Amino acid sequence: MPNTSPSTHRIVVDVRAVEKSFGDGPDKIHVLKQVNLQARTGEIMMLVGPSGCGKTTLLSAIAGTMRVESGEIEVFGNHLEKMSGAALTRFRAENIGFIFQQFNLIPTLSIAENVGVPLLIQGVSSSKALKRSREVLERVGLGPRWKERPNKLSGGQQQRVAIARALVHEPPLVICDEPTAALDAQNGEIVLDLFRQVARSPERAVIIVTHDNRIFSYADRIARMDDGEIVEVKEQQQQPHFEHEHAT
Repeated sequence: MPNTSPSTHRIVVDVRAVEKSFGDGPDKIHVLKQVNLQARTGEIMMLVGPSGCGKTTLLSAIAGTMRVESGEIEVFGNHLEKMSGAALTRFRAENIGFIFQQFNLIPTLSIAENVGVPLLIQGVSSSKALKRSREVLERVGLGPRWKERPNKLSGGQQQRVAIARALVHEPPLVICDEPTAALDAQNGEIVLDLFRQVARSPERAVIIVTHDNRIFSYADRIARMDDGEIVEVKEQQQQPHFEHEHAT
């Protein structure tokens, strides 16, 4: 059960009447149709729905990696549609942590060096980045293995490295695209427990796109999409529980 009432959470992502399409003329496909959605600090928001319904497009728009045709996206008081490309790049680097299904770790670097990449991009010295990386790896239970390469780790451990990389610069918004789809039940539960800590200590907004119905009970709210529209936003009240059976 969420540990605070929804009214105490601060709205930090506000999507209003957003539309996005691909193609032209008779081949034009409307992917997002007048989408409205809010995300709040201290919560895990999950975007769920069938393949091709627009979830990943919406996530990309919120992250500022894709421009929309109309509507407004406000993130931490910034109107993304009004920002230049350079400003958006800086904004993402400072405010957003990304976690991907395939981990996207650099195989030739140690896991500590992988975690430190966002800091190096921001101009932090390599020594300070390494120190901070080791601290965050301790938080995800991989501190003693900081020198190892990614190929020495299990899938669940690699996902924890990816989480550490997303958190190393303390972003207030964490965005995840299918973070548990490649994980077994045991590792999935470890990762979801980490996401709960990420959302609440300190409070961050966490948005997860997923098809994995094993993890739905970990959400504070679930936004269901279908055919480019948000059809339902549901508050969750039950205790988190990881289902050990895959969706059929």
